[in-house]
Amino acid sequence: MAYSLKSPTTKPSGEADTTHVRKTVEGMLKDISTRGMDAVRDYSKKFDKWDPASFRLTDAQIQECLAQLTPREIEDIKFAQTQVRNFAQHQREAIRDIEVETLPGVVLGHKNIPVQSVGCYIPSGKYPLVASAHMGVVTAKVAGVPRVIAVSPPYEGRPSPAVIAAIHLAGADEIYCIGGVQAVAAMAMGVGEFPQVDMIVGPGNAYVAEAKRQLFGRIGIDLVAGPTETLVIADDTVDGELVATDLLGQAEHGPTSPAVLVTTSEKLARDTMAQIEVLLGKLDTAPIARTAWENYGEIIVCNSDEEMVREGDRIASEHVQVMTKNPDFFLQNMRNYGALFLGERTNVAYGDKVIGTNHTLPTSGAARYTGGLWVGKFLKTCTYQRVLTDAASSMIGEYCSRLCALEHFTGHGEQANIRVRRYGHKQVPFGAAAT
Repeated sequence: MAYSLKSPTTKPSGEADTTHVRKTVEGMLKDISTRGMDAVRDYSKKFDKWDPASFRLTDAQIQECLAQLTPREIEDIKFAQTQVRNFAQHQREAIRDIEVETLPGVVLGHKNIPVQSVGCYIPSGKYPLVASAHMGVVTAKVAGVPRVIAVSPPYEGRPSPAVIAAIHLAGADEIYCIGGVQAVAAMAMGVGEFPQVDMIVGPGNAYVAEAKRQLFGRIGIDLVAGPTETLVIADDTVDGELVATDLLGQAEHGPTSPAVLVTTSEKLARDTMAQIEVLLGKLDTAPIARTAWENYGEIIVCNSDEEMVREGDRIASEHVQVMTKNPDFFLQNMRNYGALFLGERTNVAYGDKVIGTNHTLPTSGAARYTGGLWVGKFLKTCTYQRVLTDAASSMIGEYCSRLCALEHFTGHGEQANIRVRRYGHKQVPFGAAAT
């Protein structure tokens, strides 16, 4: 029976906080819908102290950002983007159009059609999240999206050179320096200089996530992401320093980021807690990481690998790092996770920044029903049908006629009956079912 050695002291954000965010975003979206660019500018000035003549960056401004990076920094960005592009291309090649003759004379198929315009949100207000440019822009371009718009808030009062460089190198067609709800709304509504897009992807704070949620339906979205989550599943084959490092490496994302250890070794659990205190004395992000660990950190001790699988599936974490004797056991048996990191040689930071898999992943238990952002999110799988012979149309028509009668859909039934009469040369009275 699993037991907790450390339990979280704070539950996820309460209904009051959620209600405040929802109402704030509702008001902002209504205001932007009514006042357009005036509202967008007002919110940009209010929240980011940013009011440029145009939010869209010129080629000269983009080149200025590139010029502020060293050759090594540009090469590192290109390396990461190559990895993301390579894996995305392999994913795209696995998605096939199909056409099959399911019955004599009946041909069915589907085509995978790229979304025509996508807005990618790349955070940079708190941290310049360079990697988010790869995950959104590169993946959309590999999917074949013809127009990719990127938005990113100013960092320390100006466009972030590293983020803008990454967006440009990723292949974005247009880049706008703007953030927050106002950026999401401007793209969704097509306000002022902002083109209206069909889909918006990318991580952001609670207000950005809520804006995407409220605008879903008007535009498509990837998912609604909450605070970063990490789960480490480990046994006595690893040590507390490694586990502590991997837990705090994700806890530094924010003060509400859960970091959980599930283990079959109580000794490892206690060593990990001791090492966490050591590392918190060294990390420059310790104030954030400590708050996350103390309030949301958890350690669960299990009796077996099977019990760790059950706990892992119950938690359904965004990131699941497996450091055990047989990590493939978890690959074969776990069902609820955003991404798996198998073996001690890999870690979540590799996935976040450079290895090639996408870091935009489900949180808050959403891994029970969805995966993360990937090439397929930018593709619409659209079906078509073709009936080649009179005999096939008449045969399908008779079945359709009777099924429509069962549902009392006379008009639908006549769509079938007219073809039974014309192509099957059978007498079917108007409004009756074929016999």
